[in-house]
Amino acid sequence: MHTLAELRSGSLAGIKRLDLLDGLTEFPSEIFNLADSLEILNLSGNRLSNLPDTLPRLYKLRIIFCSDNLFTHVPEVLGRCTNLEMIGFKANQITHISAKALPSKLRWLILTDNRLQQLPAEIGACTQLQKLMLSGNQLRELPEEMAGCSRLELLRIAANNFERLPDCLTRLPRLAWLAFAGNPFSDAIEKEVMAGLSVNPIDWSSLDVQHTLGEGASGIIYRAHRTTEQGAQPVAVKLFKGAVTSDGLPRSEKSACMVAGEHPNLIPVHGRLHGHPDDALGMVMPLVDPSFINLAGPPSLESCTRDIYAPDARFSLAQLLGIAQGIASAAAHLHAKGVIHGDLYAHNILWNEKGECLLGDFGAASFLPTHDEALKQGLQRIEVRAFGCLLEELLARCDASSYVLRDLQVRCTQAEVSARPSFDEIRRELKSLIVQ
Repeated sequence: MHTLAELRSGSLAGIKRLDLLDGLTEFPSEIFNLADSLEILNLSGNRLSNLPDTLPRLYKLRIIFCSDNLFTHVPEVLGRCTNLEMIGFKANQITHISAKALPSKLRWLILTDNRLQQLPAEIGACTQLQKLMLSGNQLRELPEEMAGCSRLELLRIAANNFERLPDCLTRLPRLAWLAFAGNPFSDAIEKEVMAGLSVNPIDWSSLDVQHTLGEGASGIIYRAHRTTEQGAQPVAVKLFKGAVTSDGLPRSEKSACMVAGEHPNLIPVHGRLHGHPDDALGMVMPLVDPSFINLAGPPSLESCTRDIYAPDARFSLAQLLGIAQGIASAAAHLHAKGVIHGDLYAHNILWNEKGECLLGDFGAASFLPTHDEALKQGLQRIEVRAFGCLLEELLARCDASSYVLRDLQVRCTQAEVSARPSFDEIRRELKSLIVQ
């Protein structure tokens, strides 16, 4: 993190990224001294409410973050920044975004946790847009013109005011990662599903919570010991943070995990947490064997929608088939339970060298409609494209080639959503390859 004093001293000359958290109420004019080098500007966590009309002087600027400030609108000057690709205004007080605020090269727009009630129809002209994050707003609909966003791959519209899913979603040829829980229409489905579910409560007093194992957008996972009649049992405890995340609501994540039930390629849930002193939501799960590691890291600012693998990551054909079969089986199981994962990515998969794998992180999970079979099938095929992207990444790092797998990958990612295979079909095809 940089300081205003450093900026004013000239010691930051030539830097490509500026991270400035200093209680700012006005845009420091000294930032323009970095115009010949600055590509990433992070002004999150200040008290800004506007940006200067001269911002395009930062002619190399590609990425700007202004989260956790006091903006009530997305500044229109951003639309005149010719090289701007990524805009992040999470957790402000934004009620309005003008078409003029959308730069022509926009790839990634983050407006999570604001007060937006509508998007401009001109967003459909953002043909480079790949990632659109709108969870935690007051949207009731998306403009039909969004059907023109032919490169859109990830969409988050959870925790809004949608009474129905937008019609354009199943017509987007590249959409693969979708979250829509926490809307009126999906809340009704979630309530219906949860009403028939018996969930084992686990009392907080039976847990001896120890150290942190990891932290994600929706919560923190701790190692703990659970006291049972059979003695102390090592477990993992996830405590939800309680606020809306980029993916959606912790409540919906917990519900999806409970509904998912048991499957060899999912991390099971022992029960829901009961009696936390702060009434925090939580789940108790078994500890995962330490031989399991993350398959990849999450996307970078540059890769946008694609995961980052270790430079030396390689997979044998047997390992690839093990991972692909396991994830396809898990996804088929979830779809049969009425759940789409919403974030089927390598960075949410744990695996070991035997090719065994576990699909985790249900933060973007949503409940499938129960009374619209065509829409249900379309949403399932959107997730099939996410699997196709995963398969493409694994094949690119496999020591052996397979025409059959490459053909399957192409069919999973084809532009016509309805023509993609189901996960049941994918699972059967992969199983036949393993048997051979």
